[in-house]
This record gives sequence, C-alpha cells and structure tokens, in this order.
Amino acid sequence: MLIELSIRHFAIIEELTVQFEKGLTVLTGETGAGKSIIIDAIGLLLGGRGSAEFVRYGEKRAEIEGLFIVEENHPIMEKAMEVGIDVQDSMFILRRNITSQGKSICRVNGKLVTLAILREIGRTLVDIHGQHEHQTLIQPEEHIAMLDGFIQHKLSPTLEEYQNLYKRALQLQNQVTSLSKNEQEMAQKLDLFQYQLEEIEQAKLVPNEDIQLMDERHKLTHSEKLYSLLQDSYTSLYGEGRGLDFLSTAVTHLEEAANIDQELKALLESVSNSYFLLEEAAFTIRDRVEQIEFDPNRLEFIESRLHDIQRLKRKYGESVDDILEYASRVEEDLDSIIHKDDRIIKLKAELDVLWRDILVEAKALTAIRKQGAKELTEAIHGQLRSLYMEKTIFDVRVTEKARSKFSPLIDGQATPFGQDGIDSVEFYLSTNPGEPMKQLSKVASGGEISRIMLAIKSIFSNQQGVTSVIFDEVDTGVSGRVAQAIAEKIHAISIGSQVLCITHLPQVAAMADSHLYIHKQEENERVKTSVKLLSTEEKINEIARMISGVEMTDLTIQHAKELLELAELHKQPA
Repeated sequence: MLIELSIRHFAIIEELTVQFEKGLTVLTGETGAGKSIIIDAIGLLLGGRGSAEFVRYGEKRAEIEGLFIVEENHPIMEKAMEVGIDVQDSMFILRRNITSQGKSICRVNGKLVTLAILREIGRTLVDIHGQHEHQTLIQPEEHIAMLDGFIQHKLSPTLEEYQNLYKRALQLQNQVTSLSKNEQEMAQKLDLFQYQLEEIEQAKLVPNEDIQLMDERHKLTHSEKLYSLLQDSYTSLYGEGRGLDFLSTAVTHLEEAANIDQELKALLESVSNSYFLLEEAAFTIRDRVEQIEFDPNRLEFIESRLHDIQRLKRKYGESVDDILEYASRVEEDLDSIIHKDDRIIKLKAELDVLWRDILVEAKALTAIRKQGAKELTEAIHGQLRSLYMEKTIFDVRVTEKARSKFSPLIDGQATPFGQDGIDSVEFYLSTNPGEPMKQLSKVASGGEISRIMLAIKSIFSNQQGVTSVIFDEVDTGVSGRVAQAIAEKIHAISIGSQVLCITHLPQVAAMADSHLYIHKQEENERVKTSVKLLSTEEKINEIARMISGVEMTDLTIQHAKELLELAELHKQPA
C-alpha cells in the first residue's frame, strides 16, 4: 500500500506531503483545488508520461516521491531482484524528478532505473482508474486480457505451452522464408560462402596456433639474449670459485660443526638439500643453453604464417578459434543452401506437424476461455444487480479471430493463430429489456460504463495483486440510490486493502475511513494547494457542503450526519 506521498513544485502544488492509511480514503474539495493533480503526480511516479508542463512555473524541477510497503510474496519482489534493486522490510521508495526541459530521472530504493522499469514496477503497485480511462473497457482488444486475468490460474499452464510451441513455429517459418528467397541472392551467398570456406581451409589452421606462434617468435627474436642470460646464470653457479663451490665448502664446515653441536644437524640438512637443488638447477640451465639455437628460417616462416593469420582475422574473427568457429557456421549455411530444397521440404513437414500440435493447444485455450466467460458473465451479473442494473444483460463472447492471407493452412483451411491463441473476446451488453445485445462500446452511457467498470474492478481487485486502487471521479453521472450502491461497492473493494477515491458524491465520502480535504489558497500572488485530514466534525461539514453545494443549513448538516451513521452501520460486520 501507499504509505506516504511527497510532491514538490508540481503544477500548482508548491510542496505537499500526504500520509495514507489502509481502507478507503476519499479526497474532496472544490473544482480546481488540485485533487486530480495529486492523482496525476501518483501516475507519473508510477511511470506515466511526463513533460516540462508539469513543473511549477519558475522552478527548475518537479519532484515526486512515494513510499510503498508490500507483502513478501508480492510480484514486485522478483522484478526488484532481476534488476538489482535492494529491498529491506518489503519497502519500496519510488522517486521521479522532471526537469523544466522535460527530462526524467527515476529511482527505486535509491537505484537509478529506466522509465520502462519504473512503469513495470508501478503497474504492480497501483491501479489507477479515472473518468477518462473507460476507453480500456470499451476497447475490444483489451477484453481478452481481462478474461484471461479472471481465469489465469486455469489458463496459465495451457497458455504457456501454447506460446512455447507458437514461438518455435515462428522460428521455423522464418527459416523457411529465409531459404525461399530469390535464386539470385542464394547464388551470390553460395559463391561467397564457398570462397570463404576454401580460403579458411587452405590455411590449415590449428586451434590456438596464433598464440603458440607468437610465443615461439618471441623466444626466437630474443634467443641471443636468452643464451647470454642462461650462460651467465650457469657460470655463476657452477665452476671453481663459483656459487656451488662456496656452498660445498659451507656444507663441509657445517658437517664438522654438527659433530660438535647436535642441534645444527637440521641446519646442515637444510643447507645440504639446497646445495643439491641448486646443483640440479645448474645442470638444467646447462641443458637449456645447449638447446638454444637461432633459426632465421624458422623465424621467417613464423612471421609469414602470422601475417596470413592476421589477414584472416581481419575478415573472420579476432582469434584462430573465432575463425574456425566462423568456418563451421559457413559450412552449415553452405550445406543449407546446397540442399535448400530438401531443407525446405523437411522444415515445412516439421512446421505442418507443429501447427497441428498448436491447434490442439489453441482449442484447449478456447474451451477454458468459454467456460471462464460463463463464470465471468455470472460474476458480473451479480455485481450489476447490487448496482441497480438488474435488468442489464452482460455477455462475454469468445469467437475465432478473423483469418488473413498470412494465416497458416491446416488441411487447406486458414487458421488465425496469434500470440494468445485463435480467440477473440468481446463484451456485449443490453441495458433494457427487449433490446438486442450490442457491443459494449456502442450502447453504454457514461454512468453505465462507471458501474460496469466498478463491477469488473470488484471482481478483479483481489486477482490483480496491486497494493492500491485509485478511482478518479468514476462516480460521475450517477445519483440517488445508484450513488449509494457505488459507495458501498467502492468500500467493499477497500476492505483489507487500500482505495483512494476522488469523489463529488456525499454517499462515497460518508463511507470513507479517512477523509482528505484538498483546497487551494493564494499566497504571495501564487496559488498553493494543501491537504487536510478532516476530523469527524469537519467531515460532517464537508459532506453537508457536498449535499447543498454552497450554503449549509441545519437540514443538510442533519442529512450529512445521517449519511455517516448509515455508513457506519453498513461497515459493521454481519
């Protein structure tokens, strides 16, 4: 849930910090006071589109920061781990700055993130639904996602299997398309690949050959210096009056000393061992000296070989191993081109079998969706009855997508496969008895859309996993008993969670667990927005104002008290 929101230099808000609680929080106030601006700020914090226009006039940047606390198993935890965000005590601090040039800086728990990541995280935290967002509900292409969300536990395994097969089919289809390109292009590739492969094969490269040759070249180039250094080392150790000679004398003296002092035997043994080790090393140095020879022909061969390898590196890779790997790939591509007709026949056969397997999974998806459509229809009808739309008939229709010329053929019949199957989902509605079912977008009024949306939110609120739901004046266009029903429905969604609601309905305000009053005032010739948590008495007065409009009377105050009393009775557990 959203615990605290801080806003600085955003639109008409100079500086504002608001704390939120669980349950239903309503925001009320005069038109233009800044209620929706606060929701806009939350939207930007969650990755919404920003611009320089949001920055308060005369300021360099707008700053928005929000503190959220989530459950330990919340989906955001996995995303945080994926992008390297440190999380402590299940707390998330989102911060977004927008400069006067329109640039955005986004942080989550102090870590800089892209706007895309902020948007992905924000989507799991808050669901904002405003009066202008009914378009989602009336867009048919969005309906399949709503139905799938409703039945996700039943649908997910089959959908995952379908999508894996579909992805494989698209890969095979791309291979077929690639191999079926025009003959001229294939001929050009054939000539190129044959030339490249022949050039690499003629070089007769050996893995790591370049590294070995460069090491040998280094030794040959410095062979005279190496001979001199090893010879000097040997003569320093071996010979009369040299290192080993002196060490031999030391051993002799230590033997006599050890006969006198037994405690010196360990020292004698150590020095003796050192003598024999050095003697062996001296002989090894002597052997290496004898092996050193300067071979100009071998050095010339190495230089030539490295030059040829370097020429191949410029074309095919940074190392001999890279060149050999490239040759392997070219050989495969060459084989594909030479035998492309056979390859195309084989791929098409494999693809035909795969499309049939996909069709089985697609039909399984259709069956699950059709059963889910019945369940969703029934659930929405139950919600609509409680919103005084008992005569409204709602239907979730699952049909086959429209075929196109690109649809795969199975037994000569085009099958409209897509990322989510072969289904098209659309909501239909009849608002009055005797009227035919029509597409939701063509028959519902603003008030009806508000109630249908609320019915759907009531069903989905527990399934979406979001920590908070925000309603921005979704109660527009309703009144009377419908307003009361909407108030009760919004409160029901808030039970055990968090709902923030901007409203002009006194019935909704009366249901609030927390009531925030938004007002603006002029200070130093600038408009300033502030927020106040209302006491019980202030809440009565505000609801009375909402009832009467401007003037409050004893009757409106009494009416406000009655609304609050009724709201408290409704909140009592049955």
